[in-house]
Amino acid sequence: MNFRPLSNALPAAVLGFVGVVTPFDSALAQPAYPAKPIRLIVPFPPGGGTDMIARTVAQKMAEQNKWSVVVDNRPGAGGNLGVDAAAKAAPDGYTLVMGQTSNLAINPWLYAKLPYDPIKSLAPVALVSSAPIVMAAPANTPYKTFADLVTAAKARPDGITLGYSGNGTVAHLAGEQAQKISGMSLRHVPYKGAGQAMTDLVGGQIDLYMSAIPTLLGQVRNGKLRPIVVTSLARSSQLPDTPTLAELGYKDFEASSWYGVLAPAGTPEAIVQQLNKAINQALKQPDVAEKLRSEGGDVLGGTPQTFAQLLRTEVPRWGRIVKDSGASLD
Repeated sequence: MNFRPLSNALPAAVLGFVGVVTPFDSALAQPAYPAKPIRLIVPFPPGGGTDMIARTVAQKMAEQNKWSVVVDNRPGAGGNLGVDAAAKAAPDGYTLVMGQTSNLAINPWLYAKLPYDPIKSLAPVALVSSAPIVMAAPANTPYKTFADLVTAAKARPDGITLGYSGNGTVAHLAGEQAQKISGMSLRHVPYKGAGQAMTDLVGGQIDLYMSAIPTLLGQVRNGKLRPIVVTSLARSSQLPDTPTLAELGYKDFEASSWYGVLAPAGTPEAIVQQLNKAINQALKQPDVAEKLRSEGGDVLGGTPQTFAQLLRTEVPRWGRIVKDSGASLD
C-alpha cells in the first residue's frame, strides 16, 4: 500500500485550520507575566528621596502581587545613566525606571547629546509622588530666615556654600533661580548623591543644601537641620512653619520634583496596564500613602496617559527655566 505525505493527504480546509491553531497554542504556552523578577532602576545612589520612594512602592507591589521587584541603583550623569539603561532594555516589562523631573524634563535641555528621548524612548506607566524643594541649613546656622541669608550673602559674595545632588537637577536650578531673584551669590557645591551631602551639611562642612523634602525631612525632625524656605506655591503640610519663596514676595516662584515609573518604549500595552494597576493599588494602601506624605511628598497615581501629558507639559516648561538660568553641561 502506498502512503502519501501527511501534508498532501490533508484537505486544504484542514490545513488552514491547523495554521490557525498553531499560533494560538503557542500563545497559550507563554508564561504569565511576570514570570521572573522585575528590575526597578533608581538612577541615583541609595539614601535619597528617589530611592526612598522607589523602595516604598516596590516593596508594596511585591507584597500585594507576590512578585519579585528588585531595586537597582544606577547613579551617574544626573540620572542619565540609569534612565538610558532602562530605555535601552528589552521592552518586556522586566526593566522599569523611577524617573523624575531632573532626568526627564530638565536634562534634555542641559545635554546636547542626551542618549535617550524622554518622550519617545520611554513608555509612562504611572506617576507616583511629587515634592517641593527645601533649602535647609545646620540647626546652629546664624541664618534664621531667608532674609538673613540674603543679607549675609550680599555682604560676602560666594562666601556661603550651597550644596545639591547633581548638576542640572531641580534643586540646582531652584538654587540658581533663588539667587537670581534675590540678588545674592552663593558658592555651589555639587554632590553625586544625598548621602555624603547630608553628612557634610549636618557636620557643618557646607552652609546650605537644597533637595526635595523627603531627603531632608528626617534630619529636620530630629533637630539637626533647620529649613529656611520651600519652593512650592503653598506651604508644605510637613513643614507648616517654613515659608515659601512666593509668599516672601518672589511672585509665582515654584519648583518641585515629581516621580513616576516608566518602561522602555514598545512595552506591550497589556503589561503597561498591569503595572499601572499594581502601582495605583500600592499607592492606595494607607501605609504607603502615609510613608510618602510623612516624608514630605504628595501621592499622585493615575493613568499612563496622565503621566504622558505631564511630560508633554513639563519638558518645554523646564526648557524655558534652563534657558533663563544659562545652565549647560556640555
